[in-house]
Amino acid sequence: MGEGGGPALTARQPGAVHSALSVLEAVAHLGAGVTAQRLSAELGLPRATTYRLLNLLVEDEYLVRTPDLSGFALGAKVAQLAAVAAPPARLSSAARAVVADARRRVRGGVHVVLFVEGRVVVLDADPDFPLSDHARLAREPERYALGRLMLADDGHAHGPAVDTARDDLARWGATRQSGEVTPTAGCLAIPLRDGAGVLAGAVGFSGPRHRIDEPEAVLSALGPTARELGPLVV
Repeated sequence: MGEGGGPALTARQPGAVHSALSVLEAVAHLGAGVTAQRLSAELGLPRATTYRLLNLLVEDEYLVRTPDLSGFALGAKVAQLAAVAAPPARLSSAARAVVADARRRVRGGVHVVLFVEGRVVVLDADPDFPLSDHARLAREPERYALGRLMLADDGHAHGPAVDTARDDLARWGATRQSGEVTPTAGCLAIPLRDGAGVLAGAVGFSGPRHRIDEPEAVLSALGPTARELGPLVV
């Protein structure tokens, strides 16, 4: 036992901690969807050790499995640590004016997020219609329109929700989630693109389910908002 009454730290444990941190760093570097086999090769770890570390990190929410269960991405705990370690990004005054105008015109939640290294970073959540669960959005992005948009842009991500999101993008230019988390509500995600047309984030909308099932009015109102915001936030 250690001095505080807890289990003593064994000689092998520091190495295991270092290996676990190396796995997290590799997932961050290689991006969402990286497989256990690739991580084992990159880090020079035995496959059995890699799988054991991955399972522990998933159990503790430092990593999550991708929707098709073939790869891994950073989880909610990592996002929470990053949020504490780094000062929160803020919209410029010009961007805030654009968002405020959109919120006046569109009854419902209007949110702005960025996609950073395979995770959804909330830049500005609507204070009058807050996001339902920040931690779950980070942990299970495929459950929400915002996360589905990020995953749909990743050529390695697959699964029913991601495939449907790609269909929605082709048809609507946005991704949707309708009644799956809350039966009477849903959400939309409209891409934010940088000057080169690369997906960098999204304008999200949350509101009654019927506005998600028939999204033309919301998309007509927020499409110009997304186009105007792109150069201001990315």
